[in-house]
Amino acid sequence: MKILCIHQNFPGQYKHLAPALVEAGHDVWALTLRVKERAMWKGVKLVPYKVERSSTKNVFPLVADFETKLLRATYCYRNAMTLKKQGFEPDVILAHHGWGESLFLKDVWPNARMGLYCELYHLSDPEFTQFDPEFAPKTPEDQPLKLRLKNLNNRLHEEIMDSGLSPTRFQAGTFPAAFQDRLSVIHDGIDTDTVRADPDAELQIENGPRLSREDAVITFINRNLEPYRGYHVFMRALPRLLRDRPNAQVVILGGDGVSYGSKSPDGRSWKDIFLDEVRGQIPDADWARVHFLGRIPYETFLSVLQVSRVHVYLTYPFVLSWSLLEAMSAEAAIVASDTRPVREVIAQGETGRLMDFFDREALLREIYALLDDPETRARLGAAARRHIVETYDLRTRCLPEQMAWVEELAAKTARPPRD
Repeated sequence: MKILCIHQNFPGQYKHLAPALVEAGHDVWALTLRVKERAMWKGVKLVPYKVERSSTKNVFPLVADFETKLLRATYCYRNAMTLKKQGFEPDVILAHHGWGESLFLKDVWPNARMGLYCELYHLSDPEFTQFDPEFAPKTPEDQPLKLRLKNLNNRLHEEIMDSGLSPTRFQAGTFPAAFQDRLSVIHDGIDTDTVRADPDAELQIENGPRLSREDAVITFINRNLEPYRGYHVFMRALPRLLRDRPNAQVVILGGDGVSYGSKSPDGRSWKDIFLDEVRGQIPDADWARVHFLGRIPYETFLSVLQVSRVHVYLTYPFVLSWSLLEAMSAEAAIVASDTRPVREVIAQGETGRLMDFFDREALLREIYALLDDPETRARLGAAARRHIVETYDLRTRCLPEQMAWVEELAAKTARPPRD
C-alpha cells in the first residue's frame, strides 16, 4: 500500500508504526512541518509543507484557535494537491488531526481510507473546566463556547474518519457517540526491552553529584513544567520535603514552555513562577540538592528513571503522559494523583500509590513511606513493570495491534467528503 502520515511534529505518535509499515513492505510518506526539504527517515519519505501566512492580528478570540487550524489545513491541502498532480495516490492516510492539517485531504483523495489519532475531545464538564480553582478561567461562562469551537475541528474530522485510534480508554471516552463505533483503543507502546531497571545505573549531574540507586532520588518529569501536570503542587511540597529528608536528591525534568494549559498572566514561565514562590523558603544547602535538568537526551532520561527511588506523577484529568508508563516499565515506585487517566494504569497499593492531586500532606506522606520501605518499593516497582509488559509492550502488544488496525482500515470502503 501507499500510506501517507500527517503529523505537524512527525514522527510523533508514528515513531514506531511508520517504520514498521515500511518494514512490512508498504510505501510510506509523511507530510510535515518538521522538514524544509524532502528527506528520508527510516524508510519514510518526508515531504515538507509550509504555512505561508500567520493568524489574523486581533481576530475575534473565539475563532482564533480554529483559524490557526484552518491555515494549516489549507496549506497542507495545497501541498497534497501538488503530490496528487505528481501522481501520488495514497490508499491510506494516517493523521493526527489535532492541528487541523488533515481536514481537506479527503477532498484531494476521496477514495483514501482515513485513520485518525483521536487524542482528546474537549469536555465542558466541571471535572475538566473547574478541576483546579486556582487557575479557573477569568470568564467561566465563556468556557463552553470556547470548547465547542475548539471541538469544531474534531467534529469536521468525524465526517471523514474511516477509523479512529485512541491510546487510552479515558481519552477514547471523551469522544461523542458518533465516533465510538469507529474508535479503537491501542496505546503507542512502551519499548520495555529498552526501558527497564538497571541496578548499576548512574546519573551524573552537571557540576553536581553522581547519583545511583544508593541515593534517595525523587524524580518529577513533565514535557513542560506547568499546572496541568501538577508542577505547582510538587514545588510547594519541596521546602518541607528537603527539610524532613536531608539526604534526598530531587531531579526535575521539563521545559519552560506550555504544552496543554495557558500561559501565565504575566508572561513568565510557570517554572519560574513557582520556583520563585518557594525558593525563599529553602536554604542554599538544601537547594543544592534540587536539580533542574530541563530537556535531556533519551539515554539520560532513562538513567533518571533507573536511579529514581520514588517517582512523582501528577496530572489534571487529561492526556496520560508516556513518562508515567516508562517510569513503571523501569520499576520505579510511583506516587501519583488519583485522577481518572492515572487510575487506568495505577492500581492503589498494587502498581503504585495514589493521592488526591491537591493534598500536599498526602503527597509527602506517601513519598516518605516509600523512601523508608525498600520492600514495598520493590514490590510496587516489579508489579508496575509486569503490568506495562503485559498491557503496553510495544513489540508484543501495541505495535501488532496497530498494524492490524491499519490493515482493517485499508479493507474498509472510504467515507467520501460531504458537500
